[in-house]
Amino acid sequence: MNGGNGPYSYAQNSFYQRGMVESTKAPIREAIAKNLEIKKYVSSTSSNPISIRIADFGCSTGPNTFLAIQNIPSFKCSLMIKSPNHFNTLFASPPPDKQYYEAGVPGSFYGVLFPRASLDFAYSSCSLHWLSEVPEQVTDENSQAWNKGKIHCTNAHKEVLEAYSAQFDRDIQSFMNARAQELVGGGLLAILIPGLPDVILESDISTGTEFEGLGSCLMDMAKTGLVSEQKVDSFNLPKYYASGKELTAFIEKNGYFTIEQMETFNSRKHIALHNVKMHTFYFRSKVAVSSFYLNPENHRSVVLFALLKRNVNC
Repeated sequence: MNGGNGPYSYAQNSFYQRGMVESTKAPIREAIAKNLEIKKYVSSTSSNPISIRIADFGCSTGPNTFLAIQNIPSFKCSLMIKSPNHFNTLFASPPPDKQYYEAGVPGSFYGVLFPRASLDFAYSSCSLHWLSEVPEQVTDENSQAWNKGKIHCTNAHKEVLEAYSAQFDRDIQSFMNARAQELVGGGLLAILIPGLPDVILESDISTGTEFEGLGSCLMDMAKTGLVSEQKVDSFNLPKYYASGKELTAFIEKNGYFTIEQMETFNSRKHIALHNVKMHTFYFRSKVAVSSFYLNPENHRSVVLFALLKRNVNC
């Protein structure tokens, strides 16, 4: 993630992520109002609300983080943000009318970051599709899941997809186990994640086509001797798009949370490349063969929204 506010920074090139947050604003607010016991945070002897402790796991460095927090019903809260880098950029951009205190907590969200039962609401947007590591099988030439000549699981054979799915499962379990330690009983966990419709496979859609273009360019470089083919074969992107059914199965497998709400939203209208040089990059990456960039209406990926409640008895 590029920090700062320059033309190549995340803050200036995260329109898709902002679109995800905006498209789910209403359902998240409704879900929180319905499922979070807000009354217990209001003092019976004073009109001043009691603090609610919120954490954004995997937040961005630009304004998207604060936009997401504004989805929370308007009462005074204490915001705790998990962000591994670029704290200065993040804390230089809070809205002037904010009604909360914020703090940064470095570290991986696949582990415990807060004391036991210290959070009331946890949130993660556009983060959990990034894996903690590349599945080791896909770079092992002796494995059936060796992903030779590719840098992602898009249009890869079954064994590669299974290796990526298994890694995603392990990461989701680690994430939820950690949040189960940090959330109070009855606390809420909201997840927004790019995903796939249930009715199609990853190999059938345009999500990840840009990775195929980039991988093709790297293979062309290997053929001309600019980079070794061995290096290309050793490189895979740690990114996975799950279906709604797949995500539901992994959540239910965990056991620490109940699913209060699960929805899918169309992400097509939020796809945009606002930077001319980014357009040029994608066209140079053989975008001419991509039905996604030439015809964005063919884009079939979705936004998965899951609202989970921490079980009290486990």
